[in-house]
Amino acid sequence: MAHLTVHFFSEVLGKCETIEVLLPQKTYSQIGMDGAGEDAGTYPVMYLLHGLSDDQTIWMRRTSIERYASEYNLAVVMPNADRSFYTDMAYGPKYWTYISEELPAVCRQFFPRISGKREDTFVAGLSMGGYGAFKLALRHPERFAAAASLSGVLDIVLRNGEDFGPLMKLVFGKPELLAGSDNDLLAVASRLQRNAEIPKLFACCGKEDFLYENNRYAVNRFKEMNLPITFEEGPGTHSWAFWDEWIRKALAFFLSERNS
Repeated sequence: MAHLTVHFFSEVLGKCETIEVLLPQKTYSQIGMDGAGEDAGTYPVMYLLHGLSDDQTIWMRRTSIERYASEYNLAVVMPNADRSFYTDMAYGPKYWTYISEELPAVCRQFFPRISGKREDTFVAGLSMGGYGAFKLALRHPERFAAAASLSGVLDIVLRNGEDFGPLMKLVFGKPELLAGSDNDLLAVASRLQRNAEIPKLFACCGKEDFLYENNRYAVNRFKEMNLPITFEEGPGTHSWAFWDEWIRKALAFFLSERNS
C-alpha cells in the first residue's frame, strides 16, 4: 500500500485541509505484506471517519488499517472534521458540505483510479464518525453501497437529550431544532423511499460501551423501518482494542456485499 498525506485548499471551509490516503500498490518483494491483487483498473474506496477527540491521522496511529485494506485491494480516504459531527455547524464551519460534496470531488480529481461507482464506494467510522458514516449513507443512498458504524452515536436526539452541552449548541443550534432534522438519523431513515436502493448498514458496539443502549435502541428502530441493517455485539468498551478488531469485520461485510 502507498500512504499519502495530502494537503489542499478547501473552498468550502476557506482553509487548507489534510487527508490521509491509502492506495493499493502491486508489490512482489515486500516482507510481511502481500501486494495488491491483479490490476483491475480502478479501486473500491472506503471513506473512514474519526471520532470526537481525534483527527485524520488516528486510524493510522491506532490500528493496522493499512494491512487490513491491502487484503481487499481497497483505497482508504481519512478526512478531518474536527468536533463537528460531520455537520454544517450552526456556529462553525460547513463540514457536512465539505465531507459529502467537496471531498469526493477532490479525491476523484487527485486519484482517478479510485472508483466512482456506487457499488465500489463505502463509508465507516467510530463514535462520532459512526454517526457521520450512517448520515452519509442515509442522506446519499445513491452514492454508497454500504456503511459501517463502530460504537456510533446512532440516535443523536436521544444522546443529546441526556446532555445537550455547549458543544452540541455550536454544532446543532437550539436543541428543539434537532429532532426531525437532516441531522437526526432516524428521521432521515424514515423519509427514505422504500422502492429505492438503500445502502447495506452494519453496526457494532461493545456490551460495556456507554453507547450500547443507544445503539440497541436505534438499530431496533431501523429494523422497524425495514432497513437492511446488521447489528453485532461483543465484549468491549469505547476503545481502540474494540475498533481495531471490528473494522476488520466491517471490511469483510463491505466486500462480501460487493461480491454478492
